[in-house]
Amino acid sequence: MSGERILIRGGRIVDPAGGLDAEGELAIADGRIVAAGRAPEGFTPDRVLEATGLVVCPGLVDLAARLREPGQEHKGTVASETRAAAAGGVTTLCCPPDTDPVLDTPAVAELVRRLAEAAGHARVVCLGALTRGLDGERLSEMAALAEAGCVGVGNARRPVPNTLVLRRAMEYAATFGLTVHIHPMDAWLRDGGCAHEGPVATRLGLPGIPAAAETAEVARCLALVEQTGVRAHFGRLSTARAVRMIARAQYDGLPVTADVAVAHLHLTEADLAGFNAEAHLDPPLRTGRDREGLREGLARGVIGAVCSDHEPHEPDAKLAPFPSTEVGASGVELLLPLTLRLVDEGTLTLPAAIERLTAGPAAILGIEAGTLAPGSSADVCIFDPAAEWRLDPARMVSAGRNTPFAGWTLKGRVRWTLLGGRIVHEDRGT
Repeated sequence: MSGERILIRGGRIVDPAGGLDAEGELAIADGRIVAAGRAPEGFTPDRVLEATGLVVCPGLVDLAARLREPGQEHKGTVASETRAAAAGGVTTLCCPPDTDPVLDTPAVAELVRRLAEAAGHARVVCLGALTRGLDGERLSEMAALAEAGCVGVGNARRPVPNTLVLRRAMEYAATFGLTVHIHPMDAWLRDGGCAHEGPVATRLGLPGIPAAAETAEVARCLALVEQTGVRAHFGRLSTARAVRMIARAQYDGLPVTADVAVAHLHLTEADLAGFNAEAHLDPPLRTGRDREGLREGLARGVIGAVCSDHEPHEPDAKLAPFPSTEVGASGVELLLPLTLRLVDEGTLTLPAAIERLTAGPAAILGIEAGTLAPGSSADVCIFDPAAEWRLDPARMVSAGRNTPFAGWTLKGRVRWTLLGGRIVHEDRGT
């Protein structure tokens, strides 16, 4: 927390949580927001940030970012990846439980939190493991994980094959008020596939993953949510059908939320042409119709958040034959400009886009973030919505330069990122 008094002046303040969208001032003191709109009488700042022509919004909250530490430090570290987050205006990251060792004990959660605090670039919250070692068989010590500050539990990409075990896990999570985070993928229908089951995979000779691998797991989990009453979050939807299923469940009053990875809002199975391993993602890129369904679900609010699904890799991870390459893309610093592209394309308004990156994911995690309300932590993103730049992977801040968006022209550059009133990123126009 910083004791510096900062005045951000002249920017367009967009705070969806507070219903604010107007030019004005943001006053910060002792690491907290003092006023949004107009500085109080007699407020004397130590530093003034001139934000004319810029957007001032809450620091972004990313629902899924693998930081690679502990266990895979050759791909990245908490320090390197939170630095990339700050460069992208992200001030809070949610770490999935598939670290090494698995995040199934308070000790591992504490380690990740301490590494983030030592680095000082962004806050990191953790999901605890739903089952011990993510084995899908033995329930984890959820009480201890909740006590250690885990904001939810999940089994990452590992299946829970026994539906009775999954029911018991949901019941156990519900007793502690923990949200269960679900990666909707039926491992048996997936059957070792690596691309969407359809004409592109057939033409490339790649084993396919049918859309039913996602929708069958969504249906199974929705039935158990109805049975147990647990809050459930469906992460990284990839099919239009799954969006409709979640919409119906929400209409019926089930406590379910969903997010989408930003890559799936722009890319389709066609981007696998030439065996492009940078587009080897999990879930796989689907059809153009699925992409439109995801966008529609996002615009309607069925999907409450956009995440980066950040997965940095070393170069060798993407150099094998396509099915043997590792899944995922480095995306935490691209989350904002790729979401802003949806504004330019008419899918979302700017306030709605910012809501899906701030208050929306914060509400899903149940944390105090994503707001500029007076008294809240001064986590702030200040960006130039008109700045155009071309993505050169060599200039990415993340230790992983693996991205399917290389060469794209993007709009939106973060000028400053503040964490607890302290400037953790400043773009000097390099």
